[in-house]
Amino acid sequence: MRRTWLIFSQAVTVAVAVLFVVATLKPEWLPRRADGTGAVTVLPALAPAPEAAALPPGATVFSYAAAAKRATPAVVSITARKAPQRSAQSADPWFRFFFGESAQQQPQIGLGSGVVVTPDGYLLTNNHVIEGADDIEVQLSDGRTATARLVGTDPETDVAVLKVELDKLPTIAFGNTDHLQVGDVVLAIGNPFGVGQTVTSGIVSALGRDQLGINTFENFIQTDAAINPGNSGGALVDAAGNLVGINTAIYSRSGGSMGIGFAIPVNTARQVMEGLVRDGRVTRGWIGVEPRELTPELVETLRLPVRQGVLIAAVLQNGPAGEGGMLPGDVVTKVGDTPVTTTGQLLNAVAALKPREAATIAVQRREQAIELKVTVGQRPPSRARQPQ
Repeated sequence: MRRTWLIFSQAVTVAVAVLFVVATLKPEWLPRRADGTGAVTVLPALAPAPEAAALPPGATVFSYAAAAKRATPAVVSITARKAPQRSAQSADPWFRFFFGESAQQQPQIGLGSGVVVTPDGYLLTNNHVIEGADDIEVQLSDGRTATARLVGTDPETDVAVLKVELDKLPTIAFGNTDHLQVGDVVLAIGNPFGVGQTVTSGIVSALGRDQLGINTFENFIQTDAAINPGNSGGALVDAAGNLVGINTAIYSRSGGSMGIGFAIPVNTARQVMEGLVRDGRVTRGWIGVEPRELTPELVETLRLPVRQGVLIAAVLQNGPAGEGGMLPGDVVTKVGDTPVTTTGQLLNAVAALKPREAATIAVQRREQAIELKVTVGQRPPSRARQPQ
């Protein structure tokens, strides 16, 4: 029995070896199943890829090249130099003998951007770009340079106006931020990090951003177009190449772009420029109140019938609002035809009023909704905290 099992196992081993050799060297000798399950599928050779279709004459791939070409010539690079502060030691010849001239403090140089908005050479930029500068140099995209004269600044909106004396200046067309919507495509143009003129694209992420602690008057356009240091004062343009904002600030933990940038609406910048050029200062309305945000807790405590508005915490004695009948505890709901729900909106709405003119201000006084006629005053030109 053992011998028989040995002969059987040897025969099976030889048969398997023969089957392996045949399957490897002569697979066609083996039978195939009728359903083709055991068949080897050979892929057909791929056809050559067709050549890219040529665009018809005059047709172009969709891009923002036309908007960039229209706007970039009017965007300039700004170099602001501030002379070093001389100390008493720096004037001492013995100090210079022992420590050398290199001990003198070096001039401070700041880089930013600006936008040419009139053919006779008026430029818009940020106040913080040129603040304290003794010398301001402007370089155009065509390579020309010129020394700029400071026309005026408005620190409360961070807008500054410069003037250069050059011929054939390229200008940019003003857009209208009242027509701007969240989701609109925008381009940011400037001189980031001093590398040269750069165009980035994005969309309008939000409108009317305030309470950021950047300026006194805040009504920012928020965008995710890349804005970096050096872009300040540059142009934010729409898809047609029209100026819609002046790039001002970024939200960043690293110093570089994180996709949250802020621009001053061009409508605001234009009003500031016109005031500075015409009068040398910006004239704003003022009513003399101390506003406070209306929280749900205050609504519940004061048992107010409205949930939106701005609570008036204090009224300046003999101020415009006080003489118009406004009282502490009133809730302002409208200034003219403009609804207000935050202190920032109230500040902007009042500032837009013309001094010495009457304005209608809607307030909620406990259960009573009333309208007050207030003769608007002129806002004092100070950055210090003060009644609005």
